[in-house]
Amino acid sequence: MGALATIDDPRPSDVRDQLSELTDALDRVVPSRTGGNLLIGTWNVRAFSRLRPAWRSTAGDSPIRDLSNACCIAEVVRRFDVTAIQEVRSPDGLLAMMRALGPSWAFVVTDVTEGSRGNTERLAFVFDRDRVSLSGLACELVVAPEEQGVPQGAMTEQFARTPYAVGFSAGGYRFTLVTLHVLYGDDAADRVPELTAVARWLERWAGRDDPWSDNLIALGDFNIDRAGDPLHQAFTSTGLAAPDNLNLVPRTIFDDPDPTAPPDRRHFYDQIAWFPSGRGKLSMAEENSGMFDFTDGDIIPAVSRSQLSYRISDHYPLWCELV
Repeated sequence: MGALATIDDPRPSDVRDQLSELTDALDRVVPSRTGGNLLIGTWNVRAFSRLRPAWRSTAGDSPIRDLSNACCIAEVVRRFDVTAIQEVRSPDGLLAMMRALGPSWAFVVTDVTEGSRGNTERLAFVFDRDRVSLSGLACELVVAPEEQGVPQGAMTEQFARTPYAVGFSAGGYRFTLVTLHVLYGDDAADRVPELTAVARWLERWAGRDDPWSDNLIALGDFNIDRAGDPLHQAFTSTGLAAPDNLNLVPRTIFDDPDPTAPPDRRHFYDQIAWFPSGRGKLSMAEENSGMFDFTDGDIIPAVSRSQLSYRISDHYPLWCELV
């Protein structure tokens, strides 16, 4: 039996060709990072955990995610100054991705969320140290027992997966990112209390006079079914707003990409949002936000869309440009 491959080994020629094709596809969708902008991404990477120690895995391998897949995930993340990543489980995949990104990249990550509802998940931020710096803040959002405005008895416990906030600075400005992965629950109504609590928590934070209240951005997997439903209303109840054009893009590789498709065939799970009337000094380039479709053109080999979801993800990455 030969030696196992590692992410640090020279990449085979077919993997190099694949990454070049992926880079070309990203160039057509995502703007370049320049001295005058800031690119923020969010991505639920499905069960980001162990990797197959080979450049190419085949059907029946477990895990199916291989080193070439980790390099593809890294190439997407490389396009953003900071990326919030949800559903990190064992650190193997995250650490391999970081090796592929290179020494200028760093990350901060939560501990494992224990318990059946936590699904052994972590929340992470990955960032380019040549572009952004940590501003000193790292915290989790905790609901006070006397929380006002949340339905009585709805939040008798803390969040199943506690939202994670980290402060960054770039170009003389501070910005704070809050990432979360809302518990899906047995039905949609189970998600309303958590979304309401998050929205009210962020509203209070944005109104405080402290260095980390400016440019407060919420991003992650909110498990919102559709625009205008009770989940979306809870999320936007305190003034949080997402770019209008993000309402036109699918969130998962199983969604119907047609904006006119029936609601049960399109979802709004992932979001990037902030308070437009708040104290932020950064503004969004309205036309520059969207998602990247890594399924387009069969760049990443997979025998089915389901297998592709375990190789890369079932969610598309979302991004926005701030100026």
